[in-house]
Amino acid sequence: MAGRLPELAGRLQKLTMTLALLLCLMATLAPVGNGQRGTGVGAASAAPLGGVNVVGLYTGVPPARADSEIAAAHKLHAAVVRAEIPWSAMEPSGPNQIEPRALAFADRLVSDAAARGIRVILFVDSTPCWASSAPASLLRKCRPGGSNRADAWPPTDPSTYATFVAYLAQRYGTRLAAIEIWNEPDQISEQYFAGPEKARRYATILRAAYPAIKQANPNLPVLAGSIVGYNGVFLRALYAAGIKGYYDGLAVHFYGLTLASLRSIHQVQLANGDTKPLWLDEFGWSSCWPKRIQEEQVCVTKQVQGTNLANIFRLLAHTPYIAAETMYDLQESASEQFGVLTRSGRRKPAFAALSRALASPSASPSPVVLSLHRQGNQVVASGSGPVGDYMQLEAFQGSVLRYRALFTLNRFNQFSIALPSVLGTGGLTVRVYQDWTGPGMDAQKSI
Repeated sequence: MAGRLPELAGRLQKLTMTLALLLCLMATLAPVGNGQRGTGVGAASAAPLGGVNVVGLYTGVPPARADSEIAAAHKLHAAVVRAEIPWSAMEPSGPNQIEPRALAFADRLVSDAAARGIRVILFVDSTPCWASSAPASLLRKCRPGGSNRADAWPPTDPSTYATFVAYLAQRYGTRLAAIEIWNEPDQISEQYFAGPEKARRYATILRAAYPAIKQANPNLPVLAGSIVGYNGVFLRALYAAGIKGYYDGLAVHFYGLTLASLRSIHQVQLANGDTKPLWLDEFGWSSCWPKRIQEEQVCVTKQVQGTNLANIFRLLAHTPYIAAETMYDLQESASEQFGVLTRSGRRKPAFAALSRALASPSASPSPVVLSLHRQGNQVVASGSGPVGDYMQLEAFQGSVLRYRALFTLNRFNQFSIALPSVLGTGGLTVRVYQDWTGPGMDAQKSI
């Protein structure tokens, strides 16, 4: 999870809502095709691997934590878990000098998962002091095995990273679902990947790591990207830097409008001749309501958190270009409430909702609900819908489309839209649907 900036989130949220409101004011729009939608609900493709992010290798985390988190993931019916293995913690003192306690934790996590029939996505980031390209001012303060600002800088020699991830690939073999190369290199906070020329430097690391991993374990998927940007700017820069042919899947981290972001980045892939599957290995909601924002994301209630998680898994159940999805996070921390378990390990409502969704991913998502009522000289359409994408409202007089609006749901997945008074208060048929599912799963009312 990146250090997500609340000020940036506020600006983005206002921009999104401004766009939606402007579109809602458009009184008459010509009918247009809805374009490429994301899922094809009811298609025959197999459901993606489903799972959850679990505790990684951090200072002070006891080995028994691996046992409890994998046990909880098993109760959730997870097929895969994702965990961080910081390179700086595993090789703090020099190349090929594995820290025994760190290795013992990683061994235990992978072994616990394998015993439960769960495979592990290891994402490997954080450069050790001895390998970092950080400025001298940061390197002078860099303490091996500690938390250092120099860790976020990529290695001076990418082959040192490649050697380490190849070691993991060989050691853990088929117990891994994938190795993910770094974490969020495009994150504006630079918490994980600092310095200039990010796309070029990330591509260099990927081009070194991929053949090394494949030599050690030819069948192990290698994930590139781990990106948060859905507009494709960073991905296009990666293509220009030569990443094609050096990954088996593209990892993405999309919070909020998760489905819209997936569709957007997939369209960028197709435009660039990239047919590798997406691995949505971070997404989620924090049950921090009545707070407004946490880690750049809107706060929701515990019940809405569970509903949202279940709906995303079910809406993605038959999406052929999605290979896996792991929600963030299993357990809460002192600073965030994205987990389905509290800090004390108590189950939140989201735990049961997620368990049901992972056990039955093909079940139906929440339906769109619509009601119409008159308010003065206008008709107001209100209701709710499933999370994750833009919604469409269409108003007809007879068979003629008179009004269309694009909008987003509020944090409780509800909406209320006053239709233009020029349409009158009678003789209208209104339908509402989510872009991802399309008109085939709409709600329709007449007044």
